[in-house]
Amino acid sequence: MRAQGYEPFLATLRAALRHAGGVRIDHAIGLEHLWVTPEGAKASEGAYLDYPFEDLLRLLALESHRRRAIVIGEDLGTVPPGFRARTTAAGLAGMRVLWFEQTKAGDFRAPSRWGRRAAAMTTTHDLPAVAGWWRGRDIDWREQIGADADPAASRRDRARDARRLWRAMLKSGAAQGRQPGPNQTDKVVDAALAHVAGADCDLALIAMEDVLGEVEQPNLPGLSDPHPNWRRRLPPGNGLDQPKAVARLKALNRARGRKP
Repeated sequence: MRAQGYEPFLATLRAALRHAGGVRIDHAIGLEHLWVTPEGAKASEGAYLDYPFEDLLRLLALESHRRRAIVIGEDLGTVPPGFRARTTAAGLAGMRVLWFEQTKAGDFRAPSRWGRRAAAMTTTHDLPAVAGWWRGRDIDWREQIGADADPAASRRDRARDARRLWRAMLKSGAAQGRQPGPNQTDKVVDAALAHVAGADCDLALIAMEDVLGEVEQPNLPGLSDPHPNWRRRLPPGNGLDQPKAVARLKALNRARGRKP
């Protein structure tokens, strides 16, 4: 990349921003290092390649300024100490996903503590939709294909987390009343959107599946057969004219409109 003046990196970035107001960098840790293995070798027989992290951050900042575009970096999972601080300082927005905003004790963190320089979101394309998470649909899929060693334990854990999530949404003012049952997903979806909308983040992103209250997620990583990854159809016209979707988007806009 250095020998070519970073032209391949810049060409990719400019192509992504040509007709869009922003770009999401998948696995943003790849800006710093990447684990590679020789062809045919085991994953444990690889090594890290260091990337020119500071140069790439500066180029991202420059291109986003030139294009007046937002850059979001997927900073989920295991990242090195200080990685988020460095990307935030460079202007990259991190990702704060509802399912991962938990304390060490397992309680769900208040949205007011998610941090400003980030995008708050209910889920991602690789994670369950809110309705599916509440019903345990992802656990059903894994049990069906034998990818969960102990589905009963997974369901117990999910029931515990559902109680914790509902309690957190009651505290944030996003939910009211008694915890709904596993199949009463509309109330949970509405509360989850309100919960995320109240986050102290510069941005809020809501998956189309959650706007529509869909149970199935678009992708279940590692399970392309029989799960129909990337093959699910949305309702005709994307379903955004459905009363529930219209109400959710209006509520989201009202909530975000009150943010400073």
